[in-house]
Amino acid sequence: MSAGAAAPVVTPARPPVSAHEAAPSSRRESAPPSARVRPVAIASKRSRRALGFAVVIGVMLLQAATEYVAGREGARIVTHLAFTALEVPLLMLALSAAFDWAVRRHAGAGAALATGATIATVFGFTFGLLYGLASARVPALRLHFPNGVSLLRSSLFGVLHGQLYFGLWALAFVYPVAVETVRVRAAEAQRMRSEAELARLRGHLEPHFLLNTLNAIAGLVTDDPREARRLLSALGDLLRDAVRGRGETERLDEQVAWLRRYAQILEARHRGALRFRWEVAPETLEITLPRLLLQPLVENAVKHGALRRGDGDGEVVLRTTPRPGGGVVCVVEDNGPGLGGEDVREGAFGLEAVRRRLELEVHGGSLRLESTGGGTRSVVELP
Repeated sequence: MSAGAAAPVVTPARPPVSAHEAAPSSRRESAPPSARVRPVAIASKRSRRALGFAVVIGVMLLQAATEYVAGREGARIVTHLAFTALEVPLLMLALSAAFDWAVRRHAGAGAALATGATIATVFGFTFGLLYGLASARVPALRLHFPNGVSLLRSSLFGVLHGQLYFGLWALAFVYPVAVETVRVRAAEAQRMRSEAELARLRGHLEPHFLLNTLNAIAGLVTDDPREARRLLSALGDLLRDAVRGRGETERLDEQVAWLRRYAQILEARHRGALRFRWEVAPETLEITLPRLLLQPLVENAVKHGALRRGDGDGEVVLRTTPRPGGGVVCVVEDNGPGLGGEDVREGAFGLEAVRRRLELEVHGGSLRLESTGGGTRSVVELP
Protein backbone atom coordinates (compact mmCIF):
# COMPACT_ATOMS: atom_id res chain seq x y z
CA MET A 1 0.00 0.00 0.00
CA SER A 2 1.54 3.31 -0.99
CA ALA A 3 0.49 6.57 0.57
CA GLY A 4 -1.33 9.19 -1.37
CA ALA A 5 -4.59 9.94 0.38
CA ALA A 6 -5.59 13.23 1.83
CA ALA A 7 -8.05 14.74 4.27
CA PRO A 8 -10.63 17.45 3.78
CA VAL A 9 -10.69 20.63 5.75
CA VAL A 10 -13.21 23.16 4.53
CA THR A 11 -12.75 26.65 5.93
CA PRO A 12 -15.23 29.08 4.40
CA ALA A 13 -16.76 31.85 6.44
CA ARG A 14 -19.15 30.62 9.07
CA PRO A 15 -22.85 31.28 8.55
CA PRO A 16 -24.37 33.88 10.85
CA VAL A 17 -25.75 32.58 14.09
CA SER A 18 -28.53 33.88 16.23
CA ALA A 19 -28.05 35.47 19.61
CA HIS A 20 -29.19 32.43 21.54
CA GLU A 21 -26.76 30.25 19.55
CA ALA A 22 -23.88 32.64 20.04
CA ALA A 23 -24.29 33.02 23.77
CA PRO A 24 -23.45 29.42 24.80
CA SER A 25 -20.43 29.28 22.49
CA SER A 26 -19.10 32.52 23.94
CA ARG A 27 -19.30 31.01 27.39
CA ARG A 28 -17.36 27.99 26.22
CA GLU A 29 -14.65 30.04 24.60
CA SER A 30 -11.49 30.52 26.60
CA ALA A 31 -10.11 33.87 27.59
CA PRO A 32 -8.38 35.88 24.86
CA PRO A 33 -4.64 35.27 24.48
CA SER A 34 -3.78 38.67 25.94
CA ALA A 35 -5.66 37.85 29.14
CA ARG A 36 -3.85 34.54 29.49
CA VAL A 37 -0.44 35.99 28.71
CA ARG A 38 -0.67 39.07 30.94
CA PRO A 39 -0.14 37.31 34.33
CA VAL A 40 2.81 35.40 32.88
CA ALA A 41 4.31 38.61 31.51
CA ILE A 42 3.91 40.36 34.88
CA ALA A 43 5.53 37.46 36.74
CA SER A 44 8.37 37.39 34.21
CA LYS A 45 8.94 41.13 34.60
CA ARG A 46 9.02 40.84 38.38
CA SER A 47 11.47 37.97 38.26
CA ARG A 48 13.77 39.92 35.93
CA ARG A 49 13.72 42.93 38.25
CA ALA A 50 14.42 40.75 41.27
CA LEU A 51 17.37 39.21 39.41
CA GLY A 52 18.65 42.67 38.48
CA PHE A 53 18.51 43.98 42.04
CA ALA A 54 20.19 40.81 43.31
CA VAL A 55 23.07 41.37 40.86
CA VAL A 56 23.42 45.02 41.89
CA ILE A 57 23.43 44.22 45.61
CA GLY A 58 25.96 41.47 45.01
CA VAL A 59 28.29 43.87 43.17
CA MET A 60 27.97 46.45 45.94
CA LEU A 61 28.91 43.88 48.56
CA LEU A 62 31.84 42.67 46.45
CA GLN A 63 33.05 46.26 46.12
CA ALA A 64 32.93 46.75 49.88
CA ALA A 65 34.71 43.43 50.44
CA THR A 66 37.44 44.49 47.98
CA GLU A 67 38.06 47.71 49.89
CA TYR A 68 38.14 45.81 53.17
CA VAL A 69 40.68 43.31 51.87
CA ALA A 70 42.77 46.21 50.52
CA GLY A 71 43.08 47.52 54.08
CA ARG A 72 41.09 50.71 53.65
CA GLU A 73 39.94 52.58 56.75
CA GLY A 74 36.66 51.42 58.23
CA ALA A 75 35.09 54.89 58.12
CA ARG A 76 35.91 55.22 54.46
CA ILE A 77 34.49 51.81 53.63
CA VAL A 78 31.24 52.50 55.50
CA THR A 79 30.83 55.95 53.94
CA HIS A 80 31.58 54.70 50.45
CA LEU A 81 29.12 51.85 50.94
CA ALA A 82 26.47 54.29 52.18
CA PHE A 83 26.94 56.56 49.17
CA THR A 84 26.82 53.57 46.84
CA ALA A 85 23.72 52.17 48.55
CA LEU A 86 22.00 55.52 47.99
CA GLU A 87 23.28 56.25 44.48
CA VAL A 88 22.96 52.86 42.80
CA PRO A 89 19.25 52.12 43.54
CA LEU A 90 18.24 55.66 42.53
CA LEU A 91 20.32 55.40 39.36
CA MET A 92 18.87 51.98 38.52
CA LEU A 93 15.31 53.26 38.96
CA ALA A 94 16.03 56.31 36.81
CA LEU A 95 17.61 54.20 34.07
CA SER A 96 14.74 51.71 34.16
CA ALA A 97 12.18 54.53 33.90
CA ALA A 98 14.11 55.99 30.97
CA PHE A 99 14.27 52.57 29.33
CA ASP A 100 10.49 52.07 29.68
CA TRP A 101 9.93 55.55 28.24
CA ALA A 102 12.19 54.76 25.28
CA VAL A 103 10.31 51.51 24.64
CA ARG A 104 6.92 53.27 24.73
CA ARG A 105 8.17 55.97 22.37
CA HIS A 106 9.81 53.41 20.08
CA ALA A 107 13.11 55.27 20.42
CA GLY A 108 16.12 53.96 18.56
CA ALA A 109 19.02 52.18 20.22
CA GLY A 110 21.27 55.21 19.84
CA ALA A 111 18.79 57.55 21.50
CA ALA A 112 18.18 55.13 24.35
CA LEU A 113 21.91 54.66 24.87
CA ALA A 114 22.56 58.42 24.86
CA THR A 115 19.74 58.98 27.35
CA GLY A 116 21.09 56.31 29.70
CA ALA A 117 24.66 57.64 29.47
CA THR A 118 23.44 61.17 30.22
CA ILE A 119 21.49 60.05 33.27
CA ALA A 120 24.48 58.06 34.52
CA THR A 121 26.75 61.10 34.00
CA VAL A 122 24.42 63.41 35.94
CA PHE A 123 24.05 60.96 38.82
CA GLY A 124 27.77 60.18 38.89
CA PHE A 125 28.76 63.86 38.84
CA THR A 126 26.26 64.74 41.58
CA PHE A 127 27.26 61.96 43.97
CA GLY A 128 30.95 62.49 43.20
CA LEU A 129 30.57 66.15 44.11
CA LEU A 130 28.71 65.27 47.31
CA TYR A 131 31.40 62.76 48.26
CA GLY A 132 34.08 65.39 47.61
CA LEU A 133 32.29 67.87 49.88
CA ALA A 134 31.97 65.23 52.60
CA SER A 135 35.63 64.24 52.34
CA ALA A 136 36.65 67.92 52.57
CA ARG A 137 35.14 68.01 56.04
CA VAL A 138 36.35 64.51 57.02
CA PRO A 139 39.90 63.98 55.69
CA ALA A 140 39.74 60.23 56.43
CA LEU A 141 37.21 59.87 53.59
CA ARG A 142 39.37 61.50 50.95
CA LEU A 143 40.26 59.68 47.77
CA HIS A 144 44.02 59.52 47.18
CA PHE A 145 44.79 61.01 43.75
CA PRO A 146 48.43 61.36 42.61
CA ASN A 147 47.79 64.97 41.56
CA GLY A 148 46.05 65.97 44.78
CA VAL A 149 42.44 66.12 45.90
CA SER A 150 39.85 68.50 44.44
CA LEU A 151 36.10 68.65 43.95
CA LEU A 152 36.57 68.42 40.18
CA ARG A 153 38.58 65.21 40.42
CA SER A 154 36.08 63.75 42.88
CA SER A 155 33.23 64.66 40.51
CA LEU A 156 35.00 63.13 37.51
CA PHE A 157 35.67 60.01 39.58
CA GLY A 158 31.92 59.93 40.30
CA VAL A 159 31.16 60.24 36.57
CA LEU A 160 33.37 57.25 35.82
CA HIS A 161 31.63 55.23 38.51
CA GLY A 162 28.27 56.33 37.07
CA GLN A 163 29.20 54.92 33.67
CA LEU A 164 30.36 51.73 35.36
CA TYR A 165 26.98 51.45 37.10
CA PHE A 166 25.29 52.19 33.79
CA GLY A 167 27.02 49.14 32.30
CA LEU A 168 26.06 47.12 35.36
CA TRP A 169 22.41 48.17 34.93
CA ALA A 170 22.48 47.16 31.26
CA LEU A 171 23.84 43.75 32.21
CA ALA A 172 21.46 43.17 35.12
CA PHE A 173 18.24 44.62 33.70
CA VAL A 174 18.39 45.05 29.92
CA TYR A 175 20.22 41.87 28.95
CA PRO A 176 17.57 39.55 30.50
CA VAL A 177 14.85 41.56 28.71
CA ALA A 178 16.71 41.21 25.41
CA VAL A 179 17.12 37.47 25.87
CA GLU A 180 13.45 37.05 26.79
CA THR A 181 12.37 39.16 23.81
CA VAL A 182 14.44 37.07 21.42
CA ARG A 183 13.00 33.87 22.91
CA VAL A 184 9.40 35.12 22.63
CA ARG A 185 9.91 36.34 19.07
CA ALA A 186 11.48 33.04 18.07
CA ALA A 187 8.53 31.16 19.58
CA GLU A 188 6.08 33.48 17.83
CA ALA A 189 7.87 33.05 14.51
CA GLN A 190 7.77 29.27 14.94
CA ARG A 191 4.06 29.41 15.77
CA MET A 192 3.36 31.50 12.67
CA ARG A 193 5.38 29.10 10.52
CA SER A 194 3.43 26.18 11.97
CA GLU A 195 0.10 27.88 11.30
CA ALA A 196 1.18 28.72 7.75
CA GLU A 197 2.23 25.11 7.18
CA LEU A 198 -1.08 23.81 8.55
CA ALA A 199 -2.93 26.17 6.22
CA ARG A 200 -0.86 24.85 3.31
CA LEU A 201 -1.60 21.25 4.28
CA ARG A 202 -5.32 21.92 4.52
CA GLY A 203 -5.30 23.81 1.25
CA HIS A 204 -3.89 20.71 -0.46
CA LEU A 205 -6.14 18.23 1.32
CA GLU A 206 -9.51 19.83 0.60
CA PRO A 207 -9.47 19.73 -3.23
CA HIS A 208 -7.88 16.25 -3.16
CA PHE A 209 -10.73 14.88 -1.08
CA LEU A 210 -13.42 16.57 -3.18
CA LEU A 211 -11.87 15.29 -6.41
CA ASN A 212 -11.72 11.69 -5.17
CA THR A 213 -15.27 11.76 -3.82
CA LEU A 214 -16.75 13.36 -6.93
CA ASN A 215 -14.93 10.80 -9.09
CA ALA A 216 -16.49 8.05 -6.99
CA ILE A 217 -19.96 9.53 -7.52
CA ALA A 218 -19.36 10.22 -11.23
CA GLY A 219 -19.03 6.50 -11.86
CA LEU A 220 -22.68 6.05 -10.83
CA VAL A 221 -24.24 8.90 -12.79
CA THR A 222 -24.90 6.71 -15.84
CA ASP A 223 -25.30 3.30 -14.20
CA ASP A 224 -27.47 4.33 -11.26
CA PRO A 225 -28.61 7.97 -11.35
CA ARG A 226 -30.78 7.59 -8.25
CA GLU A 227 -27.85 6.28 -6.22
CA ALA A 228 -25.65 9.07 -7.58
CA ARG A 229 -28.20 11.65 -6.39
CA ARG A 230 -28.29 10.01 -2.98
CA LEU A 231 -24.51 10.07 -2.72
CA LEU A 232 -24.38 13.71 -3.78
CA SER A 233 -26.78 14.45 -0.94
CA ALA A 234 -24.52 12.51 1.41
CA LEU A 235 -21.53 14.51 0.16
CA GLY A 236 -23.47 17.68 0.88
CA ASP A 237 -24.02 16.46 4.43
CA LEU A 238 -20.30 15.83 4.82
CA LEU A 239 -19.40 19.29 3.57
CA ARG A 240 -22.07 20.93 5.71
CA ASP A 241 -20.68 19.18 8.80
CA ALA A 242 -17.19 20.38 7.90
CA VAL A 243 -18.44 23.95 7.52
CA ARG A 244 -20.25 23.82 10.86
CA GLY A 245 -17.22 22.40 12.66
CA ARG A 246 -15.66 24.82 15.11
CA GLY A 247 -12.12 24.85 16.29
CA GLU A 248 -9.17 22.75 15.24
CA THR A 249 -10.11 19.67 17.26
CA GLU A 250 -13.17 17.48 17.69
CA ARG A 251 -14.25 14.53 19.78
CA LEU A 252 -13.54 11.07 18.49
CA ASP A 253 -17.23 10.15 18.34
CA GLU A 254 -17.87 13.16 16.07
CA GLN A 255 -15.03 12.17 13.76
CA VAL A 256 -16.19 8.54 13.62
CA ALA A 257 -19.73 9.67 12.75
CA TRP A 258 -18.34 11.74 9.88
CA LEU A 259 -16.20 8.82 8.69
CA ARG A 260 -19.23 6.50 8.72
CA ARG A 261 -21.04 8.81 6.28
CA TYR A 262 -17.90 9.00 4.18
CA ALA A 263 -17.70 5.18 4.20
CA GLN A 264 -21.29 4.95 2.92
CA ILE A 265 -20.24 6.83 -0.21
CA LEU A 266 -17.29 4.50 -0.78
CA GLU A 267 -19.32 1.35 -0.13
CA ALA A 268 -21.99 2.49 -2.60
CA ARG A 269 -19.36 3.32 -5.22
CA HIS A 270 -17.70 -0.09 -4.84
CA ARG A 271 -20.80 -2.08 -3.96
CA GLY A 272 -20.01 -5.68 -3.12
CA ALA A 273 -16.24 -5.15 -3.28
CA LEU A 274 -15.76 -3.06 -0.12
CA ARG A 275 -17.09 -3.11 3.39
CA PHE A 276 -16.24 -1.31 6.61
CA ARG A 277 -16.10 -2.56 10.17
CA TRP A 278 -16.10 -0.29 13.23
CA GLU A 279 -14.59 -1.40 16.52
CA VAL A 280 -14.68 1.77 18.59
CA ALA A 281 -14.19 1.38 22.33
CA PRO A 282 -16.86 3.39 24.21
CA GLU A 283 -14.31 4.77 26.69
CA THR A 284 -12.43 6.49 23.83
CA LEU A 285 -15.36 8.43 22.39
CA GLU A 286 -14.72 11.63 24.34
CA ILE A 287 -11.02 11.84 23.41
CA THR A 288 -10.26 14.96 21.36
CA LEU A 289 -8.07 14.87 18.26
CA PRO A 290 -7.36 17.12 15.24
CA ARG A 291 -10.32 17.46 12.92
CA LEU A 292 -10.62 14.70 10.31
CA LEU A 293 -7.17 13.39 11.17
CA LEU A 294 -8.08 9.79 10.30
CA GLN A 295 -9.72 10.45 6.91
CA PRO A 296 -6.50 10.20 4.86
CA LEU A 297 -5.72 6.87 6.54
CA VAL A 298 -9.18 5.51 5.69
CA GLU A 299 -8.87 6.67 2.09
CA ASN A 300 -5.41 5.13 1.84
CA ALA A 301 -6.66 1.83 3.23
CA VAL A 302 -9.45 1.76 0.62
CA LYS A 303 -7.52 2.92 -2.43
CA HIS A 304 -4.17 1.22 -1.87
CA GLY A 305 -5.26 -1.73 0.22
CA ALA A 306 -8.77 -3.19 0.20
CA LEU A 307 -9.54 -2.46 -3.47
CA ARG A 308 -6.28 -4.08 -4.60
CA ARG A 309 -7.20 -7.56 -3.42
CA GLY A 310 -8.60 -8.53 -6.82
CA ASP A 311 -11.26 -10.87 -5.37
CA GLY A 312 -13.88 -8.25 -4.47
CA ASP A 313 -13.65 -8.96 -0.74
CA GLY A 314 -11.97 -5.78 0.49
CA GLU A 315 -12.43 -4.73 4.09
CA VAL A 316 -11.33 -1.71 6.12
CA VAL A 317 -11.45 -1.74 9.92
CA LEU A 318 -11.32 1.29 12.18
CA ARG A 319 -10.38 0.27 15.71
CA THR A 320 -9.84 2.47 18.77
CA THR A 321 -8.56 1.32 22.14
CA PRO A 322 -7.55 3.16 25.31
CA ARG A 323 -3.85 3.83 25.63
CA PRO A 324 -2.16 2.68 28.84
CA GLY A 325 -1.52 5.74 30.95
CA GLY A 326 -4.10 7.86 29.09
CA GLY A 327 -4.89 8.70 25.50
CA VAL A 328 -6.07 6.54 22.64
CA VAL A 329 -4.69 4.26 19.92
CA CYS A 330 -6.49 4.51 16.57
CA VAL A 331 -5.85 1.77 14.01
CA VAL A 332 -7.00 1.83 10.38
CA GLU A 333 -6.47 -1.65 8.95
CA ASP A 334 -7.11 -3.14 5.52
CA ASN A 335 -6.89 -6.69 4.16
CA GLY A 336 -5.06 -5.74 0.99
CA PRO A 337 -1.81 -7.15 -0.37
CA GLY A 338 0.36 -4.99 1.89
CA LEU A 339 3.46 -3.10 0.91
CA GLY A 340 5.17 -6.19 -0.47
CA GLY A 341 8.53 -5.22 0.99
CA GLU A 342 8.42 -1.80 -0.66
CA ASP A 343 8.78 1.43 1.24
CA VAL A 344 5.98 3.94 1.38
CA ARG A 345 6.10 6.10 -1.70
CA GLU A 346 8.37 9.07 -1.02
CA GLY A 347 6.54 12.38 -0.85
CA ALA A 348 3.10 10.72 -0.50
CA PHE A 349 1.03 13.66 0.64
CA GLY A 350 -1.72 11.94 2.65
CA LEU A 351 0.42 10.13 5.20
CA GLU A 352 2.99 12.92 5.30
CA ALA A 353 0.18 15.38 6.03
CA VAL A 354 -1.04 13.22 8.92
CA ARG A 355 2.46 12.94 10.34
CA ARG A 356 3.04 16.66 10.06
CA ARG A 357 -0.29 17.53 11.64
CA LEU A 358 0.55 15.29 14.57
CA GLU A 359 3.90 17.07 14.97
CA LEU A 360 2.29 20.51 14.85
CA GLU A 361 -0.97 19.92 16.70
CA VAL A 362 -0.46 16.97 19.08
CA HIS A 363 2.55 16.94 21.37
CA GLY A 364 3.58 13.31 21.77
CA GLY A 365 1.38 12.00 18.94
CA SER A 366 2.77 9.51 16.43
CA LEU A 367 1.92 7.57 13.28
CA ARG A 368 3.46 4.30 12.13
CA LEU A 369 2.71 1.72 9.44
CA GLU A 370 2.72 -2.05 9.97
CA SER A 371 2.44 -4.18 6.83
CA THR A 372 2.28 -7.90 6.16
CA GLY A 373 1.12 -10.01 3.26
CA GLY A 374 -2.37 -9.92 4.72
CA GLY A 375 -2.79 -6.15 4.89
CA THR A 376 -1.50 -2.91 6.29
CA ARG A 377 -2.21 -1.15 9.58
CA SER A 378 -1.89 2.61 10.13
CA VAL A 379 -1.47 3.17 13.86
CA VAL A 380 -2.03 6.59 15.39
CA GLU A 381 -1.18 7.08 19.06
CA LEU A 382 -2.53 10.17 20.83
CA PRO A 383 -1.63 11.14 24.41
